[in-house]
Amino acid sequence: MTDQARLEEQIAFLTRTVDELSDVVARQDGEIAALTRRVEMLMTREAERELAEGGTVPLADQKPPHW
Repeated sequence: MTDQARLEEQIAFLTRTVDELSDVVARQDGEIAALTRRVEMLMTREAERELAEGGTVPLADQKPPHW
């Protein structure tokens, strides 16, 4: 196998690998975004439930006084 053929084979392999990894990253980005929305929804729901039961807004969810 010539050097040029070997290099072309490596480039083809690397290109395929990059494309596959790009697909994985894009899928994971969508999954992370969906999970982030779900966590935010659950946190909001729990804070509302605590307030409805007479509790206060958890300190972590309170804005500082200067806001």
